[in-house]
Order: sequence, then structure tokens, then C-alpha cells
Amino acid sequence: MNKNGNFEIEEVYLNDNKKINSIEKFLYKNDLKLGEEIIKYLTFSVEGEIVATGAIAEGGIIKCVAIDPYYRGEGIVLKLFTELTHLCFDLGFKDLFVYTKPENERIFKDCGCFKIESSSDVILMENSKDLLSNYCNDLKDISKEIKGKKIGSVVLNADPFTLGHQFLIESAASLCDWLHVFVVKEDSAFFSYEDRFNLVKKGISHLDNVTLYEGSRYIISKATFPSYFLKSEKILDNNYAELDLKIFRHYIAPSLNITNRFVGTEPKSPITNKYNQEMKYWFEEAKMDYPEIKVSIIERKTINGEPISASRVRELFKNNEFDKLKLYVPKTTYNFLLENKKN
Repeated sequence: MNKNGNFEIEEVYLNDNKKINSIEKFLYKNDLKLGEEIIKYLTFSVEGEIVATGAIAEGGIIKCVAIDPYYRGEGIVLKLFTELTHLCFDLGFKDLFVYTKPENERIFKDCGCFKIESSSDVILMENSKDLLSNYCNDLKDISKEIKGKKIGSVVLNADPFTLGHQFLIESAASLCDWLHVFVVKEDSAFFSYEDRFNLVKKGISHLDNVTLYEGSRYIISKATFPSYFLKSEKILDNNYAELDLKIFRHYIAPSLNITNRFVGTEPKSPITNKYNQEMKYWFEEAKMDYPEIKVSIIERKTINGEPISASRVRELFKNNEFDKLKLYVPKTTYNFLLENKKN
């Protein structure tokens, strides 16, 4: 704990229930709530009373920033952001995202942040003006050699790659001149990102009009769509869905000339099903300065009337039910699972 002017600055750990409770009450008064996947909170206090707080989430995401109205305009935002940035660097995070309210855009811009996208309630910024543009330029370089009017896209987690994923990609590829496939990069799945990516690569190697990409922080990540990774959650935060979909329509799709996005039906995942509904609105109906994207929903492939799902495959894998498992996955995935069979 140290002093900075009249403010007492403290790092608060998640197991400090008393202080976390005080932060929760302070955030509530400022129309905010405790964030998910927070690593650490930072508080500014005066005479024992919290007057400002901020938090760091996995991946270098700054959020839960709140300041007592009495102290606004006193340079406290810059002090708070500086402390949070230093703490992020100490934790190994250099490329930072910032979540805040739209009315705080100018304040964080003065702190060296740049707007990526916003919803009515939230604005997403980052501490670099070049990272997103450089990423999009890399995509544009790839798309220069791709010809056709109907350019499709699929984004999938593939934990692991199933016959259902393969059917979705094969179906989408048959309906397009070219198909771009992105594998969600967050390494918080049951199987590692490297394994998931390689299984997708092997499972679609027979298709000659598909380009496979690593995912990024700008496509279904813990920054743009954290609800996707909170499997216990049953409600989709519309702000996150809106941000993620706007980023895709605003930046990703134009960089690759994407005209279509393909998704499978989602009978068992309330979050993903709601996300697909939001996708229809933000890609096809919302008035934006960027081309519309047609959303095509492909009926999920089934086995004995049961939709194929990665969760079912993981269940069979955990239980060593390989006779059943082979019905749900391509041979390449089956061989991988067999090699990693639990004793």
C-alpha cells in the first residue's frame, strides 16, 4: 500500500471478501457490477472510503472503472489508469483493452487510448492506434488473391473438431466462391488452442476453396465476447454481443470482402443461440456505414436424431466411450483422441 497525493492506493485480491464487498457496493452506486474473470482490483481511497476503483481481467482487459462524482475532474482518471497500466505490465500484459462508459471516451483518449467500437452502454478502447489496423492490413494482403462475389466466413471454437463442424464448413464452402474459417484463439477450452487448430486444419484439408486463420483478440475473445467463455451463464450480455458483431462487420468483413457468415443451429446453447439472433440484426438489419453481411443458419448434423456437439464428444472422451465417440468425429480427430486416451 502506498500514498499518491491524498489518495491511498491499494491492490485488492479476490480472496479479500471484506474489501471485495466494499468494491461491489461502490460499483453498484456507480451503475456497475463486479466483472468476470477479474485478476485484481485497484482502489483509490480517502480516509478509508473508496473514491475510485478499476480492475484487470484475464488478457489485459481494464474494466470496472468507477470514480466518485465528487472527485471527477481532479486528474484521478489519469492517475488510476496509469496505476492500472503499470499493474498490467507487471502481470505481463502490454496490449490492453479498456471497457468504459461512452461518456468517458474523451477522458481515456487523453490517457492514450483509441476507440475500437461502442454500444449504447459501453465503449471498447485499446492502448494502441496500430494493432487493429495492422491486423486488418494483414487480412487484406491475404484477400488480394481471392476471387469471387460470394465470400463466406465461419467462426468456431472446435473443442474438439467434430463431424458437425466439418459438415458446417463443407456446407458453407459449397455455397461460396471462397470461405474464410477462424478458430477462436482463447486458450481456455478443454483442449489446447494448438490442438484445436490442428484438428480443424486436418479436418478440412480436402477443401480447396477455404482459408484457415488463427483467431484474434478481435473475434469472439474474452475482450469482445466474454459471455461465450462463461459456460455457467445463461444470459447473453447484449453489449458484448453488439461490440463483437460490430467489430466483425466494421473491420474484419471489409478486410476480406466477406459477404456471408454461416452458423449452425444451436439447440443446446442459450448463449450461442441468442448470439446468432443478435448476429442477424447487427449484420443484416442495423443501419451502419459498412456493407451488410448475409447470415445463413445451417441445420446441425445429427447422429441417431441427436445433434452432434463438442460437449457430447468431450463427455464420451472423459468416459473412454470410444466406440460411440467415433460416430461423432472425423478420423483425424478420433486418432488424436485415441492417442490422448485417459488410462
